[in-house]
Amino acid sequence: MLVYIKPSKANGTITAPPSKSVAHRALICAALSDGCEISNIEQSDDITATLCALEALGANTRVSENKVTLGGLSVAGITDTVINANESGSTLRFILPLCMISGKRIKFTGAKRLFARDLSVYGEIAKSNGFEFSLNEDSLTVNGRLTAGIYCIRGDISSQFVSGLLFALPLLDGDSEIEFSTPVQSKPYIDLTVNVLSGFGIRIAETENGYFVKGNQRYKANDLYVEGDCSNAAPLEAFNLFGGNVTVAGLNPNTVQGDRVYKEIFSTLKSGGCYDLQNCPDLAPLLFALAAAFSGARFTGTARLKIKESDRANAMKTELEKFGADISVADNEVYINKSELHAPGCVLDSHNDHRVVMALSVLLSVYGGSITGVQSVKKSYPGFFDDLKNLGIGVEIIDD
Repeated sequence: MLVYIKPSKANGTITAPPSKSVAHRALICAALSDGCEISNIEQSDDITATLCALEALGANTRVSENKVTLGGLSVAGITDTVINANESGSTLRFILPLCMISGKRIKFTGAKRLFARDLSVYGEIAKSNGFEFSLNEDSLTVNGRLTAGIYCIRGDISSQFVSGLLFALPLLDGDSEIEFSTPVQSKPYIDLTVNVLSGFGIRIAETENGYFVKGNQRYKANDLYVEGDCSNAAPLEAFNLFGGNVTVAGLNPNTVQGDRVYKEIFSTLKSGGCYDLQNCPDLAPLLFALAAAFSGARFTGTARLKIKESDRANAMKTELEKFGADISVADNEVYINKSELHAPGCVLDSHNDHRVVMALSVLLSVYGGSITGVQSVKKSYPGFFDDLKNLGIGVEIIDD
């Protein structure tokens, strides 16, 4: 699918879409409770993948408009099954530990790109416990039973491994600990997990070098309204940097979402500077686009962008160079030099990455042009282009 965006300014008030990060976590916790309602849910591809995974494991679910009622998932009741995680890294990494404490044979299927992303932490745990962990280019099968204990993992890889363990370890018979062998990155995402878990009665204690998890805990029912998503609010407010007048409603001023920092970064980005992205990697494509449009910038903490839906640093380098941007990508840094941008002379490529699509859309509202593969926004923000139209951005969607 291709979209053409003409130069235009955004104006109006828009409600931020629900936080995908909060929704994943809330749905898992609710499924493990006796039953409760999670409201303000958007049926993005990733959220649908998590719901289907929970159903496959035995949760009772009922979807009604933007609400989901679910519960009744017992690890003891899990049977051998197949789960389609589609392209959702959150689904795979969050649900895997629950499967690994069930003692059942669970097969995950999905997009090849999903299984190319790092799963080494769980692979090492499975190996040390002597059970099956069969990873192929398009599937993963696990069969074994985790026990309580000390789990020593690297802190400089995806925080989703930590979150996945935090969902599962409280259900074990004994107490467990997570210890970091390297400094932890993306900690705000772990904080978000701990925050959501606490709402469902699960207590996690942070230690000097990790987390202590008491065993034999039970998930308690907790009706929850999912707050607005900072990651997807950022491109909406980015239009204001180009003369727009957009107000984004529905954000929690006290949120622990790591991407809340976009407001602070926006306040200085026009004049350049250096920004560390290790705790907010989902903002990277948008910030690269904005820096290219203004004074340039240096970004650090970018190494893990290689393992996202695309190799985000190099994907954005490829697309922004079509505007005339001057970008260099190093192992853990991205340099964007000040340059004069222009309308791209060819169609832009989404690289099948929702964040890339949203970032490029903001820039096209200034210079005009088209992007192919825009259906990837369904991963997190299915209504993105409808919302742009409502804000006055000239959008034409073409089935290519």
